[in-house]
Amino acid sequence: MVKFASKLTFGPATADWQERLNMDRMRQYRMERAKKIMRKNEIPVMLEASQVNIRYLTALRGFAYPMCRFVLFFAEHDPVMYEHNGYYHMMPDQAPWIKEWRPARSWLTGAPGMEASQDEAKQFAADIKRELQARGLVGEKLGLGGFDGVAREALNAVGIKNIVDTRATMLEARSIKNVDEINCLKMAAAIVDGVWFRVWENLKPGIKDTDLATIASAAGYEYGAETAIPGGWRTGPNTFDRAYHQSSRVIQVGDLVYGSLCGLMYMGYGTCTYRTFIVGRKPTDKEKDWYKRVVDRISAIIEEIKPGRTTADAAKHFPPATSWGYKEEVEVLASEIGHGIGLGGGGSSGYDMPIINRQWSFKYPQVFEEGMTIAVESREGETRVGGVRLENMLVVTKDGAEIMDRFPRDEIQVAPR
Repeated sequence: MVKFASKLTFGPATADWQERLNMDRMRQYRMERAKKIMRKNEIPVMLEASQVNIRYLTALRGFAYPMCRFVLFFAEHDPVMYEHNGYYHMMPDQAPWIKEWRPARSWLTGAPGMEASQDEAKQFAADIKRELQARGLVGEKLGLGGFDGVAREALNAVGIKNIVDTRATMLEARSIKNVDEINCLKMAAAIVDGVWFRVWENLKPGIKDTDLATIASAAGYEYGAETAIPGGWRTGPNTFDRAYHQSSRVIQVGDLVYGSLCGLMYMGYGTCTYRTFIVGRKPTDKEKDWYKRVVDRISAIIEEIKPGRTTADAAKHFPPATSWGYKEEVEVLASEIGHGIGLGGGGSSGYDMPIINRQWSFKYPQVFEEGMTIAVESREGETRVGGVRLENMLVVTKDGAEIMDRFPRDEIQVAPR
């Protein structure tokens, strides 16, 4: 029997009479956890340009253009934030927990031309080398994330050659959330529950899948989302197997409809959920059977997720790809899967650890730990006829996994009401 996580006792507003989200505690936890994993991996300094990882390490968000802002993050020193344009002038008094600020040198992903880009990268590398020299770290291992080959070549040219990728370190750091991170995800789940309801009450014959995107996005912002993505809506014959979405298809009586609300964010922490609806009629026995198989499958996986068990224990509940006539597990990658969620959600910005699937989990199992947050998704159907999907957001407690999103999951939801 699956369990639901406890509900929050507060909303997104701040208050003096109740401890709600403790932002200072969350910032400090993330910075200290990153430093702990850096020490474990013997990486004394990271140069990180990924927007999501910058936010994890510094609690700053800013202009999202690639490599326009970055942080030099140390295991034993205060970070140095290289900020873009107006943010460099406006943010220091707004984020007093960051002590060192520098203007970020950027070559705008090569748009000025190769010669100008290489010259700017040369100055960028010289800036980084000065900071490393000041802390006695030239020659030590440097973690590099979110940069292009121009940056790496420029760093090599000034003698910074002991470079490793930051992704494994950051994934390990981000895999275990503290109470405030978990509460951010619970808040995002509460918001997305409202979005599902808004979609459900507006879903009717004649509207298009793009109309659902507009409805979902507007509802997300209304309910308090920091970023409210429109969702990936698939309808009628486009519901199996999962492929393109937002095709402006007109929804008809009898259509199955499902959406992916993946990346609706609160404080940077994003949802990853699916729900299935049917328009203008009750589901057939075949459709009910598809959906029951999906619910039973996901519920069995949830029951397996406990601290100390592994992704191999959970992955055995996913059917092999041959069940749908496919030859290899890679053909259902990201359709029959469990994956970590956190900052940035679990969709287009990438997955957190761990991953649960038949492709990797049996050979390379990962251990479940308390504080992990995971989404599990599955689907069934018949090609060009129709299909169903479900995805739940989970938090791993000392006693097992609990579901954070509460919009009804046990049956296909009939619309309109």
